This record gives sequence, structure tokens and C-alpha cells, in this order.
Amino acid sequence: MIHLTNFKALLAKNESETIQTAIEELTLSDLPTGECLIKVHYSSVNYKDALATKKGGGVVRNYPMIPGIDLSGEIVSSTDANFNIGDKVLVTGYQLGTAHFGGFSEYACVPSKWIVPLPTGLTLKEAMIIGTAGFTAALSIHTLEQNPLTVTDSILVTGATGGVGSMAIAMLNKLGYQQITAASRKATASTDYLHNIGATTVTTPAELQLEKIKPLEKQLWQGIIDPVGGHGLTQWLAQLSYGGTLALSGNTGGLHFDSTVLPFILRGIHLTGIDSVSCPMALRKSLWNRLATTMKPDHLEMMIDNEITLNELPTAFNKILSGEMTGRTLVRIH
Repeated sequence: MIHLTNFKALLAKNESETIQTAIEELTLSDLPTGECLIKVHYSSVNYKDALATKKGGGVVRNYPMIPGIDLSGEIVSSTDANFNIGDKVLVTGYQLGTAHFGGFSEYACVPSKWIVPLPTGLTLKEAMIIGTAGFTAALSIHTLEQNPLTVTDSILVTGATGGVGSMAIAMLNKLGYQQITAASRKATASTDYLHNIGATTVTTPAELQLEKIKPLEKQLWQGIIDPVGGHGLTQWLAQLSYGGTLALSGNTGGLHFDSTVLPFILRGIHLTGIDSVSCPMALRKSLWNRLATTMKPDHLEMMIDNEITLNELPTAFNKILSGEMTGRTLVRIH
């Protein structure tokens, strides 16, 4: 074990009426158990992180909690022979930042079975520019690929200026897809950004909205990546082409939607839920290797909306909850 008296972390506490956050000094004995102690270099801001600091957010059951559902860093202590001191690693998903102290901390102690060795081709910083949002986007693309899909097929990405949406567009562009439609409420203000990361068409959900939605509409999309959810799903399912796939990974648009069985039984479409939290490790490692090579966006740095410190996290939480964040917010720890 390393010799360390204390370190800093953002701690969220339940204060009856609200969730209060503050930078506090902790010791290693404050951390949960795990085979590996990691010196955290970077994390990122995700919607779930902000919900962890909001009363009734629904992602944390027990406080106090150090939020941060992803991290990258280096091993400083390990009881697992598969990991050595100095190894560069990343962690996303599982219970990190929701039921187990997470990445908004100078040090994190985690189970070794959660850890992915940093793939060749990625730096620790790049891994967190991608982060949980990028991994979710990669898993969504992987899901679309399981059914017939060609680079000339039309693909719709909703919530396009958010972390998952913008990463999905950049990755699809890297893979050579030629018809990527980006739909975002902030499309007007972000048109140049979305085109620069790979969108061929930029629009808003309102512009795509049909006057009257029927169970089956004109077939427009062979694949849809939707991190938004809610009632927009009704329209997207009706417009999926025969055999098409919608990969659903979020609920910022709401928990409920209306549909019928007709798109499924008459067009053979697929509605697939994307769970990046419990993704099996074999697939997790495979996708991270793709994210370091064939799927890695060409201009990752351009996708950083902001690079912040632990002290600036509360402002970032407010920004992402109010829908004002574009791209990725990186958290520099060390």
C-alpha cells in the first residue's frame, strides 16, 4: 500500500431536504474495498453524475457517495496479479459512482474485475474524452451492426449535441457512414459543430415531427441511435426501415412512449436497450480496442466542451441538467 495521509474528493451527502456536495479530504481508510488502488488522472461529466447530486435523482440509494461513473488513471497498489503498479487503466460502468465511490476523487479503490487495461492507441485523457458516453455510443453502433447495415444507409442520431449523441456521430463518420442525420434541440446554435464531427444533415426533432403519427410511416432510417427516449420513440419506430434497429440508451426525454406491434411484425424492426453499466467484460474490452483504433474519432480534442477541476463540478452538473452542455466535459484530477 502506498504511503498517503489524505487526498481530495467531491463528496455528496444527503441533508434531508437536498443533496449537498463539497470537496473534502479523505484517507485511504475511507475508500471501499477493492483489489486495486488507482491514482485517478481524469474523469468526465455524465448525466447520471449530475443526477447523483440531485434529490430524487434515482441513481444513488445510499449516501455519502463520491460520484463519477468513469475514470482513467494508473495502478498504485494491487493484490491482483493481473494488474501491476504503474499499469494505465480505465473503469466505466458497474457500480462506480452510484453504489461504490467513483471517479471524482484523487484516488479510487475498485474491484479488479471492473478494470480495463488502457488500450494501445489511447491516452488517459483521450479515454475520458470518450468516457462512459463514448462507450455507450460504441455499444449502440455495435448493436446496429448486428443487423444488415451498409455505409450508405441512413442513420438518425437524436440528442446529437450531448455526450452519447456527439460521440456516436463522430464514430459513425470515422467508420465511413455517409448519411448521418443529427437531431438536436440546439441544432441551430450547433450546426457547425455537428457538421465538423461528421453529421451530413443537421435538424431538430421539431422539424422532423409529423403532423399525425401513424403506426407505420414512410421508411426513413435503417438505424437510429437514441439517448433521449420518451415520446419521440413513437415517431422513430414508425419510420424505421424494414429490418432496421433502434438502439435506446437514455431517458432524458421521459420514461414513457406509445407504440403498436405493427412496426415489429410488419417490418421486422428491432428495439434494443443499451446497457453500458453491466456490459460483459469480453465485449467491453473488444469495444475499447475499437475505440482506440477503427472507431476512434479523428479530432477528439474538438469534442471537449470544457476541461474542469473538482471544484468546478457543481457548475457542470447544473449545465448538463439544464441541457446546456455540448459535447464532453472532461474532469482533470491529477
